[in-house]
Amino acid sequence: MSLFTRKKTKTETEAGTHVALLVEGMHCTSCGLLIDDELEDLPGVRSSSTDVKAGRTTVRLDDGADVDTAALVAAVEQAGDYKARLAD
Repeated sequence: MSLFTRKKTKTETEAGTHVALLVEGMHCTSCGLLIDDELEDLPGVRSSSTDVKAGRTTVRLDDGADVDTAALVAAVEQAGDYKARLAD
């Protein structure tokens, strides 16, 4: 299964638009901080919250932002030796 096959990944909630990613390869809190920093540097990303124990990152997007999910996955993988994919 390719990491880039899904088209609809944004979820509208009361908290705003967010994208959930599953991340493999994280070992400590520093891993989560590196991933959050990399994601938060992307235009249109309001914040990122990584739970290392759950292996999950939630990216909150600016209102009306059209952020490519492939860019989110690439940012996670650029942060270190991590593999990311969209969560179900």
